[in-house]
Amino acid sequence: MTLRPQTVDRYGRSVAEVIGEINLGLAMVEDGMAFAYRQHLGQCDAREYLDAEFRASRSRYGVWRVPGGITRPWDFRRGRTSSRSASATGSIPGGRTFRCKEIGSYQQAQELLRQGHT
Repeated sequence: MTLRPQTVDRYGRSVAEVIGEINLGLAMVEDGMAFAYRQHLGQCDAREYLDAEFRASRSRYGVWRVPGGITRPWDFRRGRTSSRSASATGSIPGGRTFRCKEIGSYQQAQELLRQGHT
């Protein structure tokens, strides 16, 4: 087992990738047992984590099975509920809701989906 430190969070805790025979964090995201925490993806292969989360959400694995979704941990800490966070406050990366007419290409639509937009 290897820890690959990436950064330190605001509480002074190490944020690291845990690598055994596989990348355990990535496997958890892929299986829908964890979210890709965008704030700390800068040091990792962000595309890999976002793609894994996208596949899990589209396949309705793990946390993605809950009807109406669940509150993401960072939204919970801010006191948001899942219904408010998804629709009313636009708790999506960047806090912005996109309309179809604002998306200029298929590639842009796919990237927005990978980032958690619906």
